[in-house]
Amino acid sequence: MLQPNPKTPVYLYAGVVDMRKSIDGLAALVEHALEMNPMNDALFVFCNRGRDKIKLLYWERNGFVLWYKRLEKQRFTWLNPTTDDAISIDGYQLNLLLDGLDIFNNKPHDALIYNAIS
Repeated sequence: MLQPNPKTPVYLYAGVVDMRKSIDGLAALVEHALEMNPMNDALFVFCNRGRDKIKLLYWERNGFVLWYKRLEKQRFTWLNPTTDDAISIDGYQLNLLLDGLDIFNNKPHDALIYNAIS
């Protein structure tokens, strides 16, 4: 289980990624396809066509960290691979995703914010 800082954004890349890409290839994808800085304080998450492999890329103070998970039988629930967009989730949702839960269809209740009780 990863425990990213709650303030650290997590971006899921919707497109299909060749898992032979390593740090430089994934960082270039973040920079060119997502038009984001890969050295920002953020986690970037990529999945392959078979949805059985995930890579996470993040910048940690003085260098990149690459985290890789391969499933032996199951598949990750993932975004529609026809776009090159990214969606933002939080660290809790990332852990649910990595544990095999469908974070896209099982949504919690909406948060309610009130200014006064009465």
